[in-house]
Amino acid sequence: MRRIHEPPGRAIEAARDSLQREVGAATGTVRVVRSPYRVCPLGAHVDHQLGQVTAMALDRCLALAYSPSGSREVVLESLDFPGRVRFAVDDVPPQASGDWGDYARGAAAVLKVHRRLERGIIATTSGPLHGGGVSSSAAVGVAYLLALADANGLSLGPDEFIELDRRIENEYLGLRNGILDQAGIILSRRGQLTRIDCRTGRREWIPAPADAPPYRLLLAFSGIRRTLAGTDYNLRVEECTSAARTLLEAAGRPSANPLLGEVSADEYAEHAHRLTGPPARRAAHFFGEIDRVRQGVDAWARGDLAQFGALMTASGESSIVNYECGRPPLIDLFHTLVACKGVHGARFSGAGFRGCCVALVDPEAVDDVARRVSHEYTRRHPLLAANGSIAVCETADGAGILDLQGGAERLTRAS
Repeated sequence: MRRIHEPPGRAIEAARDSLQREVGAATGTVRVVRSPYRVCPLGAHVDHQLGQVTAMALDRCLALAYSPSGSREVVLESLDFPGRVRFAVDDVPPQASGDWGDYARGAAAVLKVHRRLERGIIATTSGPLHGGGVSSSAAVGVAYLLALADANGLSLGPDEFIELDRRIENEYLGLRNGILDQAGIILSRRGQLTRIDCRTGRREWIPAPADAPPYRLLLAFSGIRRTLAGTDYNLRVEECTSAARTLLEAAGRPSANPLLGEVSADEYAEHAHRLTGPPARRAAHFFGEIDRVRQGVDAWARGDLAQFGALMTASGESSIVNYECGRPPLIDLFHTLVACKGVHGARFSGAGFRGCCVALVDPEAVDDVARRVSHEYTRRHPLLAANGSIAVCETADGAGILDLQGGAERLTRAS
């Protein structure tokens, strides 16, 4: 497994330089969207059921350098994927089934339903983390939305960007996820834990106390790469729906929206015995995770990283046992991280069908943890490890646009 040592700002520089050099955009017209990757320390698999989640944006980002095209045409290049993408904002083609330009087309498709698009963009994307689990798909969707809105002089609030990015994935791409990824990418603040209520949209930012111990977020990428639309992700959503329908019928509310977030904790306690098989396990995970989020927010506010980390590990275990989303290589990564000295806690990052694990680590132990994880994973899964990687991150603010005119970098946040 290779260690990613690339400086956090390198993606921004690479995208900007490439656009100016290869596309020939004048320096004064170039802007860069910084759309950070995100992790969800607690709140796994509950956003699509209207639960409460937590999120942190990372100092590693997807960068989109862009300039208005002077026409309705969108022209895109990527420093990470081959080929060039072209389409017109008033004639967006359908999904191309896995093509890297799908998120740009999806952004234009959902945006033009609500706003008039008259100008395209010339753009280059760059981002070092594509192993899954840090919401690179949502990050690129947010980036295209910000760039297209800016190029067309559209003023949108953070909730509108969150909803539009959700529609890219739900409606254009067919993935039945909630708002966790987009909200974490847009709303996060450096050094704080963001809690988001996916039912009401309410959010709050919880800073750690000034005397809280330092930490780093270590990401261990498994080398498994597969889009969520091709996994059992949507099946798990159906199983949650089945559990919710049974519980709501037992509670005398059969017409309620069949989501577990519509079921109270008391109703679950009273009627859980009616559930069997996968729906029973999915509901057990949901209500357990909701309680872990509540406890985790309290632990974070106290600066109790040991307790917060223990809850992360419990979340990882429930994802394996109750949500049944861990594949063997990811489970191995999880157990290896948990066993490392200096790791407060760990869990899958993202849906758990591919991607990576995230660990909350004492900064003094980061190098030792990285070496041990790399050694153990390479020993057990040498072929996957050849495509795996490890990155050490800190938290960052949410997505925004860098205005690079005059050599200055002024960040205009989506929120």
